[in-house]
Amino acid sequence: MTKEQSHASGEIQLAENLTVNEDHVLAHNVDEEPVEANRRLYTGILLKFVVLLAIAYSAFHLYTLNVSPMETWSFRIVHVAGALVLGFILFAGARFVSGEEGAARHRWTTWFAAVALIPALYALYQTYAFHQMILGGTLRIPAELETWHFGWPLLAASGVGIVMSWIHQRDRARFSVPDLVLIVCSVAVAAYLLVVFNTSMRMTTGTAFAPVGISFAAVAGTALIMELTRRVAGMALVVIALVFLAYVFAGPYLPGFLGYPGLSVQRFFSQVYTDAGILGPTTAVSSTYIILFIIFAAFLQASKVGDYFVNFAFAAAGRSRGGPAKVSIFASGLMGMINGTSAGNVVSTGSLTIPLMKRVGYSKESAGAVEAAASTGGQIMPPIMGAGAFIMAEITGIPYTEIAIAAIIPAILYFASVYFMVDFEAKKLGMRGMREDELPNLRLMLRQVYLFVPIIILIVALFQGYSVIRAGTLATISAAVVSWISPNKMGLRQILHAFEIAAYMSIQIIVVCAAAGVIVGVISLTGVGARFSVLLLDVAAHSHLLALVFAMFISILLGMGMPTTAAYAVAASVVAPGLVQLGIEPLTAHFFVFYFAVVSAITPPVALASYAAAGISGANAMSTSVASFRIGIAAFIVPFMFFYNSALLMEGGWFEIGRALITATFGVYLLSAGVLGWFARSSAPVLVRLLLVAAALLTIEGGLWTDLAGIALAVIAMLIQRKRAPALAAA
Repeated sequence: MTKEQSHASGEIQLAENLTVNEDHVLAHNVDEEPVEANRRLYTGILLKFVVLLAIAYSAFHLYTLNVSPMETWSFRIVHVAGALVLGFILFAGARFVSGEEGAARHRWTTWFAAVALIPALYALYQTYAFHQMILGGTLRIPAELETWHFGWPLLAASGVGIVMSWIHQRDRARFSVPDLVLIVCSVAVAAYLLVVFNTSMRMTTGTAFAPVGISFAAVAGTALIMELTRRVAGMALVVIALVFLAYVFAGPYLPGFLGYPGLSVQRFFSQVYTDAGILGPTTAVSSTYIILFIIFAAFLQASKVGDYFVNFAFAAAGRSRGGPAKVSIFASGLMGMINGTSAGNVVSTGSLTIPLMKRVGYSKESAGAVEAAASTGGQIMPPIMGAGAFIMAEITGIPYTEIAIAAIIPAILYFASVYFMVDFEAKKLGMRGMREDELPNLRLMLRQVYLFVPIIILIVALFQGYSVIRAGTLATISAAVVSWISPNKMGLRQILHAFEIAAYMSIQIIVVCAAAGVIVGVISLTGVGARFSVLLLDVAAHSHLLALVFAMFISILLGMGMPTTAAYAVAASVVAPGLVQLGIEPLTAHFFVFYFAVVSAITPPVALASYAAAGISGANAMSTSVASFRIGIAAFIVPFMFFYNSALLMEGGWFEIGRALITATFGVYLLSAGVLGWFARSSAPVLVRLLLVAAALLTIEGGLWTDLAGIALAVIAMLIQRKRAPALAAA
């Protein structure tokens, strides 16, 4: 059987599974976490050990955040170290062997790694010895002791372990000795930071008096973070981080605005694994808000709320033209509230909606593109907004509730633009919706509307003045309580399972935040962000619009191939300060870069969400990314609207906000019509499309006269279309 025949057979079987269904409930287990290609699948005692470790990791965070707070620095160190340990246990550094290859390849790597385990354990033991010396009254560990008995053994073990893990290939159910070396090294780094450096020595950070051991620990810790980032998020973020690290030492030799006086290796690394870098704002957010809301999302998943969201979307929107595409928009908006990444959202809802879109007439590229564009919008959907809103609140100091309110109109405009594009294409191709007997019963779905209660409790608690942590905890508890009156009751086993999957879900986002912390550390310690701000001011001297376009390209470039959280964290450090210096309000500036960090997931050539959708639809990845870029084109205009009309971020009176929403929505409608070439019930010629795009840009700008001019152009386009109608009918 060929690959094409196999793919077609799979689609036919999926179609049968979707229609031969007595209660017509289409979505089953859509929120099950996909198992990554490099994730180990343990059995027996190893599986039980990993499950217990995962449960303990999640429970530790919930307990520490709500019951017994831990010293901030120590908490973040344990948070990162736990993710590294779990990550190296679960994710392999090389591909797994196939059945034909036997149980293992390159067996010699085990022996090399076993030898490297000796210096790793020795370095770990030395952290205990140093701690005993400090308890005995020692104020400073001798440099030779830290260098030769801790630093070099740790670096040697980390280096050998990383390289061996690239070559070491084993069966999927077996653990790896090279990864055991990396786990021991991760614990050794954390132990040094906790019991040696997190004492009075911490005050020497960034000075010539800083102990040399912190530099060794930081180098090893950074290497371990980069290796795990490669395994769980790909090479894009690793390459960007390495470029920034190279800049630290190459910067003094660069000309122009990129040059700076320089930092020594010890001075830089004595600070990068502190709250100036890895343990800074990104890890502060991942160790509090993000981990808490991942636990909340895991509780919703364990109680099958994701299935309900998707079925509710089918019941509400499935009958309309091109129904599955509109369901994709609705479902992705709902799932985006509990899903941390655009690509993850694509996988969870797209596995169901993409085949159905193809059944009602969408091409493979269009089906994948609609799902990618809709899933990307889930990252700007309040109240949770992926994780970027939490980082924005941490960086700017703006209350989270204010950010969530400001996101309402941008989210409406984004999803409205995708909806219009989908609807116009459905009209253009003469598509139908799904039949009544193919869909879940809306009345039955409405009876279970109480499953929205945890999200409502979250919103109400936030606006009642509860802290984000307290509100998130209440919402998590309510998810378990609400499940008791639903078909999927959560008992002790399901609650423990929720803790388990929360730990698995959190690994990627935690290590990505830590890697982004390295980049943020480089930016703050070298001052390159300030120099970029000067460059942006120079561009703005000629044109504010040109400066914004420049900032847009930099934000998208920095975000390509990266998860939203990391993309925004980096862009917020490089681009946002320059925008603020232009006189733009901090909220507007950060929303500007946040929006483009989000849409980088559908921007060619590196579009993670589009690539994930192409994998499900069977289409060409680049064609899908171009199509998703076209569908989400309005998202590239909306951030400029913030600059020209701050009412779109809920800043201003109610009349101003209402007028801005109406005119901007009308503008997005005209833009979608112009891009797709469908207006007034017929296809539009080039002249009409140009008039529609010009009208859209004028109404989007937000001024009274520009709104009137935009309406006038839209009327002219309408008259031209009406004049063409008889000719088209006769043809």
